[in-house]
Amino acid sequence: MSLRMALLALLAARPMTGFDAMRQFDVSVDYLWHAPHTQIYPELRKLEAAGLVDGEEVPRGEHARKRRYSLTEAGREQLRAWVEEVEEPRRERDPQRLKAAYFEWASPQAARAQLEAHARFHEDALASYEKQREDILARRVPLLQARLERTPPSEQEAVVEFKAFAYDGLIARARAEVEWAQEGLRLLDRLHPERSEGEASEQPDA
Repeated sequence: MSLRMALLALLAARPMTGFDAMRQFDVSVDYLWHAPHTQIYPELRKLEAAGLVDGEEVPRGEHARKRRYSLTEAGREQLRAWVEEVEEPRRERDPQRLKAAYFEWASPQAARAQLEAHARFHEDALASYEKQREDILARRVPLLQARLERTPPSEQEAVVEFKAFAYDGLIARARAEVEWAQEGLRLLDRLHPERSEGEASEQPDA
């Protein structure tokens, strides 16, 4: 359901072809809801069949054609109804914590590698989230600019601020994940001090 709503939200900014939707998904919605490209075209066709978007053939080059989708009033109403519905929090599957709960079965080296990989992933994600949030607040995101062009001036601040707020949540989560991994590395140092001492002894003399 969330892929459907994400596509409706994209089309609320402006009409798009399937290729446009994939490209915009990669640089915006994918931060919040990941979906493989292979799911986007079929979902757009389902939205058209349901009357939530209109599809029209437009030229692509001299001889080819492509299909461009635009949001219908029914699609707009469904998007509004979805946003207004209270989303019940769900318990998540967490393979990282599940594995960490049984690190006593792993070598200290393997546990350390797992935690370092976790920290690197979320450090990279954090940098991306912070950059995206900065671009949103500066109104440098092309899709956001298109949305604001269709939004009354009195409502534009809310459009920007709510999107930045969503990234605030991602930023806080990424920071917490990095800190959790670092805390795990400190725990390994405490439980296996012989390895930490060995690493220190391997460092060249100054």
